[in-house]
Amino acid sequence: MSVNNNLEEYKDPDLYDLENEAFLEDLPLIVEFAKQVDGPVIELACGTGRIALRLADQGIEMVGVDLHEKMVSKAKEKANAKEIDIRLIIQDCTKLDLDIKSSFVFMVGNSFQHFLSNQAQDDLLSSVYRHLKKGGIFLFGTRFPSKEELMQPEEEEYWRSYHDAAGQKIDVYTVSQYDELAQIQTYKTIRRSKENDEITHIQLRYVYPKEMERLLAFHGFTILHQYGKWDKTPLTKESHSMIYICKKEKDD
Repeated sequence: MSVNNNLEEYKDPDLYDLENEAFLEDLPLIVEFAKQVDGPVIELACGTGRIALRLADQGIEMVGVDLHEKMVSKAKEKANAKEIDIRLIIQDCTKLDLDIKSSFVFMVGNSFQHFLSNQAQDDLLSSVYRHLKKGGIFLFGTRFPSKEELMQPEEEEYWRSYHDAAGQKIDVYTVSQYDELAQIQTYKTIRRSKENDEITHIQLRYVYPKEMERLLAFHGFTILHQYGKWDKTPLTKESHSMIYICKKEKDD
């Protein structure tokens, strides 16, 4: 499955915002770097603009890129409503062809996991490298492949509950299955209300820390920092995330 047909979770941008807009743990670290650079900041897999719009609203020159037309349309709608100046582009992040280079590129929301094959990861990192200036920073996060994360039950497991825009309670359940050879977790998400069940599927690739070190080095990046949380907590075996701050040392 490619990124292009792994998009069921994003078919409803309003639902996506309802479930994700309030998450802001990653914002302070991103702002820290974004405010250090001149010129445009590029967010890859920007979605509906959860982070990009907040940065642009602070006067940071932003370019947001995403593959999903509905998500980008929602981001544009939100930007127009708040009169936020931002450039939003529909492109495949593995085939970036922007007319700019940046000193800071970032990708959050565990979007790195959507690049399921070695080739897709290579193409993504090559695209990032081409669009970074010498000395530029690439910041991204992905889930840590802990035992707890990978050994989830293959039967329905309760995850969380929330109320939708109409005030209806939604209970969310997941079913997961991990393919050890491909390092891919297949998730089935069930959003259960009194009326019906809404079901989506998604596949996510996991990368181990040593594997990531080799991958980034191969593509010309030096790891400046590796964290286990967005508050700069060190990465440990108990971590749920891996956050990388990388530098492009050489020019093209």
